[in-house]
Amino acid sequence: MSYVEVPGAKVPIRMWTDPASVEEGALRQLQNVATLPWIEGLAVMPDVHYGKGATVGSVIAMRGAVCPAAVGVDIGCGMSAVKTSLTANDLPGDLARLRSRIEAAIPVGRALHEDPVGPGRFHGMATAGWDDFWGRFEGVAAAVRFREGRAARQMGTLGSGNHHIEFSLDSAGAVWLTLHSGSRGIGKELAEHHIGVAQQLSHNRGLVDRDLAVFVSDTPQMAAYRNDLFWAQEYARNNRAIMMALFKDVVRKEFKKAKVTFEPEISCHHNYVAEERYDGMDLLVTRKGAIRAGTGDLGIIPGSMGTATYIVKGLGNEKAFNSASHGAGRRMSRSAAKRRFSAKDLADQTRGVECRKDAGVVDEIPAAYKPIDQVMEHQRDLVEVVAKLKQVVCVKG
Repeated sequence: MSYVEVPGAKVPIRMWTDPASVEEGALRQLQNVATLPWIEGLAVMPDVHYGKGATVGSVIAMRGAVCPAAVGVDIGCGMSAVKTSLTANDLPGDLARLRSRIEAAIPVGRALHEDPVGPGRFHGMATAGWDDFWGRFEGVAAAVRFREGRAARQMGTLGSGNHHIEFSLDSAGAVWLTLHSGSRGIGKELAEHHIGVAQQLSHNRGLVDRDLAVFVSDTPQMAAYRNDLFWAQEYARNNRAIMMALFKDVVRKEFKKAKVTFEPEISCHHNYVAEERYDGMDLLVTRKGAIRAGTGDLGIIPGSMGTATYIVKGLGNEKAFNSASHGAGRRMSRSAAKRRFSAKDLADQTRGVECRKDAGVVDEIPAAYKPIDQVMEHQRDLVEVVAKLKQVVCVKG
């Protein structure tokens, strides 16, 4: 489908889904965003749903301003994917050992590495810029600098919630490695610090929703936020790169006889800010639950722990600010999913996948998410499908 335009106070809301299918809370959030004085455009992806602070699946283009809550607290969260030389024929009948080895190599949930892990540990991984990256930590908000040790040990860790590591097969039987994570605790603390600062600024007092407080250009507060935002986005990308290197090491050891090789890594943020130009204007484009899908851009759109993941190529639709969905999107809250479903339901819906099937991850059950194939159908003018993957191993925190 193409988009449906819904009237908004300052700009129309372009929606790549049926507006009637969007929950009332999310619609109210979107209407509030459309009132912001600095807004130049608002696009809504088919995985749209209510989010803390701002709507998940929203792409907000503003001139001279940025809203930290519209980025979210997991700054730089995103996906990485690598195609391997392995095929379905190389796999053992029981994948439990592979899953255990992944979980042993990559800390999940609240766990972290005993000692920091950097690129120097991995043969052939570039180390240029690593020392500069950590050196710039001294320039982030003073309120979080005491977290440097924890941030260093969380580098290369998964976290929990919808974050995952998957070992998947495409339709031709090729094995892919995918993972989903972001800037861990340090990104969250930086985000919460700056959201608090923004809410105290005088130009935000008249907003319809205090969660939409912004920083404006040419102010010290904006400069401080941009510094920390871009550092956290880099942390998130590095975090995924270290995890992928650890994942590859596990796969090499598990499949020694196959002498596994790996294609170049695909990586994309889906909670972030980018400086982009549209209609002759330099804009700050915030994607919360959306990937960049400019012409030829490779991206990753996952479903849930029992459904498909799509590798896609962007079509460069400027009406959507060159964006696409970041996943299937939730259709019920975590608490609602826990009330409605049991561990048995989870086991039924993840049959054939080597993964956790206990009450601790029932909120991630596939039925709590929108059907990924339907979401993809709604954005045929935003991306084309390169590969469709189905996981055989899924690691959750």
